[in-house]
Amino acid sequence: MNHKVTFEPSGKSVLVREGMSLLHAAREAGVYIPTRCGGKMGCLMCKVQVGGPNATQLSPPDEAEKRKLGSLIHSGTRLSCQARVRGPVTVTVPEDKLKAAVRKQLEAARNRDREDDLW
Repeated sequence: MNHKVTFEPSGKSVLVREGMSLLHAAREAGVYIPTRCGGKMGCLMCKVQVGGPNATQLSPPDEAEKRKLGSLIHSGTRLSCQARVRGPVTVTVPEDKLKAAVRKQLEAARNRDREDDLW
């Protein structure tokens, strides 16, 4: 059975087979999720946010993932290399810190330009 996985904030979606990891689904959708360990739960770089009813559309975290994430597991954080799709789901990929800083600067510059246009 195939399920739709949507990645925010990009809004990109992909249909994947049940049991596929979110990391693999992201690659198929063209969504970048950083990883150094190749999906072996060694680097903890592939964290995503899955909240509310979406959490039930993924495989439950096993004991190893719970240990690795600690208290983050209670706030909806999952390792995309470990979370497997069981139903249609929307996940949020945290924005890279450098990209976020650049985006904020560009938005501030655009806002200043708009204010200048008003005068």
